[in-house]
Amino acid sequence: MTTRRLEELPAVMPGTADAAPAHALEFDQVYETHADFVWRSARRLGVVEDAVEDVVQEVFLTVHRRLAQFAGRSQLRTWIFGILLHVVRAHRRTHRRKGRFFHGEEVGPETLSLPAQEGPEALTERAQAARMLQRLLDGLEQEKREVFVLVELEGFSVAEAAEILGTNVNTTHGRLRAARKEFERLAARVRGAQGETEGADE
Repeated sequence: MTTRRLEELPAVMPGTADAAPAHALEFDQVYETHADFVWRSARRLGVVEDAVEDVVQEVFLTVHRRLAQFAGRSQLRTWIFGILLHVVRAHRRTHRRKGRFFHGEEVGPETLSLPAQEGPEALTERAQAARMLQRLLDGLEQEKREVFVLVELEGFSVAEAAEILGTNVNTTHGRLRAARKEFERLAARVRGAQGETEGADE
């Protein structure tokens, strides 16, 4: 989750309040429902933890500004992810020369927030799994990473992913196959390295 509070976002979109239909979505409800999803997806797309708050804030400022225009031709979650992807790509271009804005293995709030019945061992396992996933995602080319996050991690269909990415379905299928293959190759390499380390310790 972000540390930025909902109250810091503008309460009314200038010039749109009167035009919004009676059935318009409530922004605060949209924020509460989708904030964790946007935060998590930004991290999985490669934004480091100390920059993710700015990305999430920009996403929801855009959502706030455009929500009255949302026509419902796609799922709200699909629409929001499209905004997130645009913001992440823009930040990547802007910050490419400014140091470490993308990649990394920090453990975020969604990893550390455990159900009451879970204890320290579960926390450790979850943190390790999160670091491993981030490491494997960091090994993917960005196009492969985007489609892998969309379909494999966030559960979008290939057709929905194609809509978000602005590609045709066949291209999206091809990228997904390549992403899965590369992810498995990276995972096998990591497992092999871990096995060698464990063998050396015996």
